[in-house]
Amino acid sequence: MNYDLSRLGISALNAMQQDMLRTVRKGASVVLLSPTGSGKTLAYLLPLLQKLDARNDTLQALVIVPSRELALQTADVARRICSELRVAACYGGRPAMEEHQQMRGLRPHLVAATPGRLLDHLQKGNLLPDNVQTLVVDEFDKSLELGFRQQMQGIISLLPHLQQRILLSATDTDDIPAFVGTQDYTRLDFLDKEASDDRISLRLVKSPEKDKLQTLYRLLCSLGTQKSLVFVGYRESVERVGQYLEKQGIMADIYHGGMEQRDRERALYRFMNSSANVLVSTDLASRGLDITAVDNIIHYHLPSSEEACTHRNGRTARWDMQGTAYFILGPEEHLPDYISITPTTSKREDAWFTLPTHVPPPATPLWITLYIGKGKKDKISRGDIVGFLTKQGGLESSQIGRIDVLPHWSYVAVERAIANNLLIRIRGLKIKGQKTIYALAGC
Repeated sequence: MNYDLSRLGISALNAMQQDMLRTVRKGASVVLLSPTGSGKTLAYLLPLLQKLDARNDTLQALVIVPSRELALQTADVARRICSELRVAACYGGRPAMEEHQQMRGLRPHLVAATPGRLLDHLQKGNLLPDNVQTLVVDEFDKSLELGFRQQMQGIISLLPHLQQRILLSATDTDDIPAFVGTQDYTRLDFLDKEASDDRISLRLVKSPEKDKLQTLYRLLCSLGTQKSLVFVGYRESVERVGQYLEKQGIMADIYHGGMEQRDRERALYRFMNSSANVLVSTDLASRGLDITAVDNIIHYHLPSSEEACTHRNGRTARWDMQGTAYFILGPEEHLPDYISITPTTSKREDAWFTLPTHVPPPATPLWITLYIGKGKKDKISRGDIVGFLTKQGGLESSQIGRIDVLPHWSYVAVERAIANNLLIRIRGLKIKGQKTIYALAGC
């Protein structure tokens, strides 16, 4: 079976991934503790996919994740690693019957799913578990929380031939319920907090007013085109902050659990492909999102706990990259004791970030997202889109950025400077013999 890591932009595995590869290949059940951004998804997918038999048309492994975004990203990474295996993502927020029809035609070898939707498919017989031998629980500290435990217990009870369990988390915990059945597991602990902290610089930003909106605006303007993820405490705050930034001319998208799935996806893809410099979110975005090259984490509202802070900051400095976390403090706010300044800063007073007196105007992103109304179900691939945009649209390959092909539509990052002319050139043209809609997703 062929595996192509270059499609993920990876040339070599790190020490954690190599250790995980050896351990999973032995058939042992594993608990892996490793920081966010260290490559845990690849660490378990590589040995797992090597175990699956592409000639066998049965479901052989399940991956349980706490969010729909992580289900989609896990399935996408698996497909990129090995195109010979069939992979499906299942999650709430869309009709279960649609998923059932998809799986009936696809006959997946691997399914990545949220707990409630997976249990529903197993109970209805939409997924047959007789040949499932491996179960992965990603971010098990989240998936085994009280709200998910009953669902998790139901899922495991329906897997009669389970032989190997793989649990993964970015935070340490000894709370593994007995029903998971991992009393005899191999524990791999790569939680080196000091090494992780060395890659993240902490900066404190003083807000003269309790309402921090103007301070946030000035901070974002001073950061220019850098990619910044702003965390706030409540959905209503996400809406309020997002609306304010938009009025001030900052290209910011919002992201929270109360949004429609399609709107969440569009916001996430615009941020991931750098069409928007800023994403304002609740802690929903602190887990399970593999967004590359996030320069800054901005804590508009302070994290509720040390664990929440760890997951928020883990969205930057992924793999071996560097990042900065900014904490905006109001007149009566103080940094929690569990947040320590990085070793590079000897005194907390030295960590204060002074905003310039005259901030530059908001920076315009270099990219913009092109919406194409066809996707995987229309047999559209990334190669088809590149060919269409270069031949029909007259673009150079350097003018095309990230491409995300979803089931029913696709998102493509193109250079903002040429976007309007591109839209004029391709309007009414067919892609792979199919007529469709082309539009710019946010300007």
